Order: sequence, then structure tokens, then C-alpha cells
Amino acid sequence: MTRIGFIGLGIMGSPMAAHLVAAGHDVTGFDLSPASLEKLVADGGKAASSAQEAVSGAEVVITMLPNHPQVEAVIDEVTFDDGTLLIDMSTIRPSTSIDIAKKLTNVRVLDAPVSGGQTGAVQASLSIMVGGDEADFAAARPFLEVVGKTIVHVGPHGAGQVVKAANQLMVGGIYALVAESIVLLEASGVDPKAGLDVLAGGLAANRILDLKRESMIAREFQPGFRIDLHHKDMGIALDAARAADVALPVTNQIAALVAAARAQGYGSLDHSALLKVIENFAGRA
Repeated sequence: MTRIGFIGLGIMGSPMAAHLVAAGHDVTGFDLSPASLEKLVADGGKAASSAQEAVSGAEVVITMLPNHPQVEAVIDEVTFDDGTLLIDMSTIRPSTSIDIAKKLTNVRVLDAPVSGGQTGAVQASLSIMVGGDEADFAAARPFLEVVGKTIVHVGPHGAGQVVKAANQLMVGGIYALVAESIVLLEASGVDPKAGLDVLAGGLAANRILDLKRESMIAREFQPGFRIDLHHKDMGIALDAARAADVALPVTNQIAALVAAARAQGYGSLDHSALLKVIENFAGRA
């Protein structure tokens, strides 16, 4: 049993913390939402009244927060015990992850953003891309295996965030193309279910077609990962591109589509709601 402090008990962090409790660890969590703390207690964990209380005495600290300002606020607010293993599973700018690792000289730091959304968090099937020292990755792996299935050390500090940025630009692009395919099929009088069923069995097959084609055709956009968060992630991807001094023209287009979705009032919907934006452009709303 390991003492774990878990900060950020949202739609992703809450089931992840529950899995760690079920695996036999002593988990103390903190979140600004009283309901989230109550759920952790119901799952067998402990509720902290502050981030400092959650990290005090913890051998491992996991953060799962919305963006870099929240992560930086926690880093500035708390004092970690020497040798603590800090696993930041938030999706933030690579430069921020690098800065945190430089700043916390008494702490072992990993950036370990995830892919898989709420479903992956609930099913403990997340893909986890990890940046940091190899030895620290080895120490973190037993905890990561509790919440994920595909766990890869991708490089030094910040590398995990770069891979997550690549993931998000690809996911956004695939959603946009699936959306355009649905619009084309429907406008041509073709049954979109039959059409996408065929596509899902060929070279165009992908996980979004597997998991989301039926809900997209039905215009069911219950959030598993909100447009608002994908908008934030596309900003991270564009920042990473600028830092690497590369042009990513398709990424810029996808970022504009996601921004349009947010501007059109779809920010609280699932990112599959890019279909609504494509329909608006096509005059099919």
C-alpha cells in the first residue's frame, strides 16, 4: 500500500482515484467540488481540506487538472516532501512541464497526460504518454498500470505533453473528417450508418469510427470530452508547433473548426459535436 495524494477529482480524476483505492492504495484527494470529495470517500478514499493536506506525507502525488494555471497554482501553493514522486496527468503546455521539473529539485517529476476520455478513465484503459527520467517512469509504472493499458515512456520532461498534443490534433482531424463524411452521405441520400459501417472495416478504420459513429449519426453529444477542453488542447498543439518552429497547416484548420464550435455555443458538448459546425458550414443544420 502506497500513500497517494490525488489533486483534481473531475470526470477523469474521480474514477482514476477510485481505481487506485480499489488497488489497495491509501488515497487522499483534494478538489474544489464537495461532491467530488464525497464520491472519493464513498469509494474508500480520504478527503483533504486543501491541496497541502493531500500531499503531506504522500509518497506519490498525482495531479489531474484542467490547464497549466491550475497546475502551476498547486505547485506554488504546496510543499512536497523530499523524494516525492509527482505524476502530472493533466494536459498542459510542454514548456510548463519542463519548468516544473526544473523548479522542483527535491521532487521526482513526470508529465503523464492521458488519452481515452471519460470512458477510458472509468474502464481503466487509458493510453498514457510519459515524459521524464527513465528511473522515475519505472517507479511510477505500477500506479499507471492501475488506470491505463497503453503506457509508454516517450522521452524527457515535456515529451509526454508533445505526444498528447499530437494525439489531440489527430483526434480533432479525424472527428472533422467523420463529420464531413456523414454530411456527404446524408446529402447524397445514402444511409450514413451503412456507409460508415463499410468505412470502419476498410483502410479508413479508426477508433473514432468504432466508438462514435452511431452517436454522431444520432446527434448525441453527451460530453465524454468537451469542446472547451479540446479548444484548450489545440492551443497547446499550436504552441508546441511554434516552439518546434514547424508549420502545421492542417492543425491550424482543425483548431479553427474547434474554435468555431466553441464560438457557436457548443463548448459544453462532446468534441464529436464538430459535426454541428460542419453542418452549419454545409447549410445542413
